[in-house]
Amino acid sequence: MEENRTTEDRKNQGQGDQGGQDSGYEEICFVCRRPESQAGKMFRLPNKISICEDCMQRLMDQAAQFDYNGLLNNPDLLKELNKHGMPNIGFVNMGDIAGGIPNSQRIKKRKEKKEEEKPVFDIKKLPAPHKIKAQLDEYVIGQEHAKKVISVAVYNHYKRIAMDQKDEIEIDKSNILLIGPTGSGKTYLVKTLAKLLDVPLAIADATSMTEAGYIGDDIESCVSKLLSASDNDIDRTEQGIIFIDEIDKLARKRDEHHHSVGNEAVQQGLLKILEGSEVEVPVGANSKNMMVPMARVNTKNILFICGGAFPDLDEVIKNRLKKQTSIGFAADLKDKFDKDKNLQKQVTTEDLKKYGMIPEFLGRLPVICPLECLTKEMLVEILKEPRNAILKQYQKLLLLDEVDLQFDDGALEAIAEKAIEKETGARALRAIIEEFMLDIMYEIPKDDNIGRVTITRDYIEGRGAPVIEVRSGGVPQIETAETPLQ
Repeated sequence: MEENRTTEDRKNQGQGDQGGQDSGYEEICFVCRRPESQAGKMFRLPNKISICEDCMQRLMDQAAQFDYNGLLNNPDLLKELNKHGMPNIGFVNMGDIAGGIPNSQRIKKRKEKKEEEKPVFDIKKLPAPHKIKAQLDEYVIGQEHAKKVISVAVYNHYKRIAMDQKDEIEIDKSNILLIGPTGSGKTYLVKTLAKLLDVPLAIADATSMTEAGYIGDDIESCVSKLLSASDNDIDRTEQGIIFIDEIDKLARKRDEHHHSVGNEAVQQGLLKILEGSEVEVPVGANSKNMMVPMARVNTKNILFICGGAFPDLDEVIKNRLKKQTSIGFAADLKDKFDKDKNLQKQVTTEDLKKYGMIPEFLGRLPVICPLECLTKEMLVEILKEPRNAILKQYQKLLLLDEVDLQFDDGALEAIAEKAIEKETGARALRAIIEEFMLDIMYEIPKDDNIGRVTITRDYIEGRGAPVIEVRSGGVPQIETAETPLQ
């Protein structure tokens, strides 16, 4: 009865969003910034202001201690106050300071759970691991082992959410640690996975995280970013994916003798979030303050994927492998593992401990997945095979000018060789193509007679020019590119 009366009053007064209609967001206390689910019943005041019972009681107690009648009925005291620069004393107009709270800092209401309610994820509708990997194959070249590991881990994770957790056997989370050189596709794998599964994704940077109270992002900021990606829907947030990049920067430095607020301390702070606990996170901000509402999120069903390049990890692995036999006929040569670019495949938990990761942190990342170093053949496939390959993007751009763009095999191999020299993985491909396509993209719109441009190895290596074919008879007659546009 009380709820009906309150709703009716809001409709009559026009204080609700869109003329009294329920917007689906929780009310936020104007004083303590707590949402309705935590603060309880709200008092609705004019100008879209809501105050919880606790804050309203405190305001009434403070008001009762002040003698307003004595102040207003004493003209001599008012004149004395006006002399000291306090003219026109009156009550505060709440309409001047309200302005409403934006939706980016409001929390969506939770759905009422019924006993017969079906689980959020249907196991039958969840794609099997081989289907997840097949979809990843369309976007990601190589990394067969990594795609298989991620597909199985994600399938088991969401199967764990879909099943009834009231059973005696409770399945733990399978958080993932991706280890691979820069440009090997760690972030791209996670982005593609979240897009295929249609779940919210938040990408956080471990280098900006610090202990609570220091300048930088709080440890809970990664959960706050996921809440923002879920449009402040807590139910959807608690089933999302958080990718923490540059996790290797949190390693404990061996020569560090002073207290650091961003290395081992952040690893310890992430322990409870990785394992699963209820944390209070700011809504619409990266740090907690009195003017930002707080939301309570349970990280028990959030999948955490951590990634890092671990640049000096190869040396740790080499030292472990060389200790097996160092003297005698079976001794290993010192340079035996120097040419092995995929040495990180042999990584163990002990190697990561020596690198500087604490055991408690590694224990909450049970799935360790090393990525392969990209070869020349893989880089050539990355250029032309994926759905949104770089070459297909340039072919589509020039097709708008009715020009057919082609790359011969020699040009692709030359681009891949230059990318390997830069040692930045697949990121180097875009920079190299941008450099060589600049003059072509600038000159082609000048001449309407150009029908086809073929990039050769000589042009990439600076020994010649691209092959340009003119339209026959002045009429555009352009053949379809060998690589179909999608």
